[in-house]
Amino acid sequence: MAPAATTPPPEHELSINDKKAFTKSVYGSPDEALVAATARFVARNPTSRSLHLEAAKSLPGGNTRSLLHNAPFPVFMQRGTGYEVISEDGHVYTDFVGELTAGLYGHANPIIHATLKSTLDNVGLNLGATTRLEAQHARLICERFGLDLIRFTNSGTEANLHALQAARRFTGKRKVIVFTGGYHGAVFSFPDQHPAPNNVDLDDWIVAEYNNIEDAQLKIEESSDVAAVLVEGMQGSGPCIVGSDEFLHAIQSSARKAGAVFILDEVMTSRLAPGGLQSIIGLEPDMTSFGKYLGGGITFGAFGGRADIMAIYDPRFSGTLAHSGTFNNNTLGMAAGYAGLSQIYTPETCMAFSSRGDVFRQRLQEATSGTKMTITGRGSLVGIHFLVDGCKVLRSVADRKDDNTLKDLFWFEMMEDGFWLTRRGSLSLILDTPRSELDRFVRSVKAFLDRHNHLVRL
Repeated sequence: MAPAATTPPPEHELSINDKKAFTKSVYGSPDEALVAATARFVARNPTSRSLHLEAAKSLPGGNTRSLLHNAPFPVFMQRGTGYEVISEDGHVYTDFVGELTAGLYGHANPIIHATLKSTLDNVGLNLGATTRLEAQHARLICERFGLDLIRFTNSGTEANLHALQAARRFTGKRKVIVFTGGYHGAVFSFPDQHPAPNNVDLDDWIVAEYNNIEDAQLKIEESSDVAAVLVEGMQGSGPCIVGSDEFLHAIQSSARKAGAVFILDEVMTSRLAPGGLQSIIGLEPDMTSFGKYLGGGITFGAFGGRADIMAIYDPRFSGTLAHSGTFNNNTLGMAAGYAGLSQIYTPETCMAFSSRGDVFRQRLQEATSGTKMTITGRGSLVGIHFLVDGCKVLRSVADRKDDNTLKDLFWFEMMEDGFWLTRRGSLSLILDTPRSELDRFVRSVKAFLDRHNHLVRL
């Protein structure tokens, strides 16, 4: 039973650490603790508040990227250095957002910086022509991920859009099987059994339950007009709900049986192994979509796979599909992406980094035993959940019964401890984050659970 609330000293008389310690004996409910944490957040970030109010005069809600909006107002970042970001209010945070996996190399990698400068000095911007930079980057990605051919885009959203159009032209069909909780870009998201309201092609989706083999096989094999099956091996917006090996192999097999193109979305998961997540579990997708870190921190997307499907976009032949984009082959992304993949994130570094992430995640899982906090993920990608029933094995969003108050409280208090992560609870580790900061985060999590023991225990 939660202890009865008493009246704490005035907020301004307590240091941050004192406030957190006092929370344990004062606040009788998560709501009370969240109100206090929110008040501390407002007091600590006056510059961000002012900047938000000013931004709202030009941007709807002061925002141009919905995920980054947070109530009562978002933190404005001033700059990043290495594995840290510094806010406009002068707070230094260890960056666990990692630009949603795109920030793998951090904010000041010397190889990336030198490559960008060299490209600006010796190549230039916006050449309006094909370059050797795109060819060398394409060759390396094809080798690493076992692709016949690849084309570049500006984002993972575009990569999936064009992959789907190729599948439709190749099969002569229209429908696409997707999965609950799936996110394939800004206009391709499926929070439940229905497409999100902002999706394109609203009538062309068939939504099956993630990790449910029977439901997936039924909808793939018995639905008519299925052009493609599109799936993430681990759902990024889950955050980090892992697809079982059995499930992923089953839907690959069903896609082949139905004559549909099997598309594996590796926009986030390609960093988990030298050949992507597909290489870990032995998948052989017809097509793969990519994005994020493969541009070296510059806007990037790509899709590739079987030569016969990719020939749909070969401009040397009549009747093929057009695929253009001013910045598809931008010089900075092509050069930085190639430098990162060839010189920094080598196969050996990739394997070591994923192992390091596995150990980090396991330590967090151990720390949360017996609480409403649940840790999911794979390698250097971690999902943090607060669940009413404390469920430790999440197979789909249907299993996720969120305690949003505890989740928000955790986000506010981790910022007080100097950690920057998404409010939904996804962590994307940056390559040069020191072990000491991973250790410090584990300690902070343990302290949070101890501090709010009466609120988080099952």
